[in-house]
Amino acid sequence: MRSTHRTRRTHRTRRTVALTASGVAAAALIAGCGASGGSSHPSSGPSAPAGVTMQTAQDPKLGTIVTDGAGFTLYRFDQDRNSPPESYCNGGCATVWPPEHADGNVTVKGIDSKLVGTVTRDDGTKQVTLNGWPAYRYSPDAKPGDTKGQGVGGTWFALTPTGGKAGVAAGSTPMPGTPMPGTPGY
Repeated sequence: MRSTHRTRRTHRTRRTVALTASGVAAAALIAGCGASGGSSHPSSGPSAPAGVTMQTAQDPKLGTIVTDGAGFTLYRFDQDRNSPPESYCNGGCATVWPPEHADGNVTVKGIDSKLVGTVTRDDGTKQVTLNGWPAYRYSPDAKPGDTKGQGVGGTWFALTPTGGKAGVAAGSTPMPGTPMPGTPGY
């Protein structure tokens, strides 16, 4: 009888530990859903950071590019509009290319603050713009300084400090990159 009682208690303890671990994992997953690698992507909740930082960085292949405060490359999408600003990357596209959100408080380093603004997205959130072009991150960029989104689909380019396309000479046609599922037009 004693071994049966001990076996039940061991199973109950293991089940409790497993349920507790599952709950902790679920809580961590939920907490991480609003974050995207760096601290400059606020959620729409009341505890969201008050702003975002845009700064310049040097890339050996692309020259001077724009990054967020954590050093992640910011991109522009050729299917968006800059005058007036409009973002056409929504739904699945915005999962692969998360918009750089802001509530209007944008700090700049190496960028003319007169070129920085915001646009209201389809979901009602505000997105940072540079010379009218909405700014995005690229989900596969795993660490600061990555530029894996450069040239994707022939429509995504790292931003220059003036809102231009990094790595593309004026008047030249960019080489098409690999299209990403969920990107409009693919």
